[in-house]
Amino acid sequence: MEIKLYVKMLQRGWWIIALTALFAFNGALIAAYFATPMYQTTATFSVSPSAALSGADQVTLNSMEALDKRSITQTYAEFLNSQHIYEETVRGMGLDPINLEEYSRSTVVLPDANILSLTVSGEDPELVAALTNNIGRKAILAITELYKVYDIQPLDPAIVSLEPVSPKPVRDGAIALVLGLVLGAALAIVREEIRIPLDAYRQRLNMDPVSNVYNRKYIERTFNEIASVDPEKITSIGLIRFNAIAEMIDSAPLGVLQQLLRQITTILKDQIRGNDILGRWDDSTFIFILPATVQGDAFRTLERIRSRLVNPMQINILDESISLRPYVSVAEIQPGDTGLEAAERAENLLEEIG
Repeated sequence: MEIKLYVKMLQRGWWIIALTALFAFNGALIAAYFATPMYQTTATFSVSPSAALSGADQVTLNSMEALDKRSITQTYAEFLNSQHIYEETVRGMGLDPINLEEYSRSTVVLPDANILSLTVSGEDPELVAALTNNIGRKAILAITELYKVYDIQPLDPAIVSLEPVSPKPVRDGAIALVLGLVLGAALAIVREEIRIPLDAYRQRLNMDPVSNVYNRKYIERTFNEIASVDPEKITSIGLIRFNAIAEMIDSAPLGVLQQLLRQITTILKDQIRGNDILGRWDDSTFIFILPATVQGDAFRTLERIRSRLVNPMQINILDESISLRPYVSVAEIQPGDTGLEAAERAENLLEEIG
């Protein structure tokens, strides 16, 4: 059941999903267009016991065991990541480190291997490759001066990358589109979650709490809408007053009155058409707005409804029946007339009848 509810929420908010995905996709393309291309290259280095230890088998064996603990390779990785070595390398190339703030580097130890991988990224592909290889050479010199037991040697030198790693419009656009769809779906659901309570609250403001039909304020607003949208449209106003309710309104307990009015409401709703509007006009009177209905047809409709309500109605709380004594009147909204004026004419007719 909840899945169907969320599907309906997404269907109602399809335009939010589409717009969010479109904005995200266009934003990614625009960002990719203005972004500076960044290139990346990698050099690898192998770490092994020094060849000078080949004659000392036990020492070599102990060295290999120490190497398996990976503390040596992690130490060498820190040399490759060293800011001091990086700055010396940059200055040795005749460059200023301040001008290379957009460049970045990182070194990782490959899993299950005594291999180091140095990656450098930046704006100039040739400079990126040169930096990578020079950093490697500078680090090897520094390591060789301090550590004699293990050798570190270049394995695969860095090469000039011909394709930037970012931006990639196709990839970035696809990712942004997917994220936009997800975000749009979330916004659509949140919108529905907010709208439904607000709609329910507005609906409660339009309803009479006792009879559970539209209240007088809503009916009067409907009159104004009819006059503004199509003042020439034929519309009839019908009233049905229950004299028994008028007599007991001040003395009957609220529970009795509520049960009686809601039983009446159930009958009235069963008798009207789908586009008719039913409301409570005053304490003892219900009002009908019957669009596209002339006065004669509207009167016959209300007479048919009245005939359903002339018999006494059983009130379970009191365990007795009440004769409602209903009376009806109808007025048609005339050209240049308002719904409120037609309702007043129908009220005057009721006063004459009842």
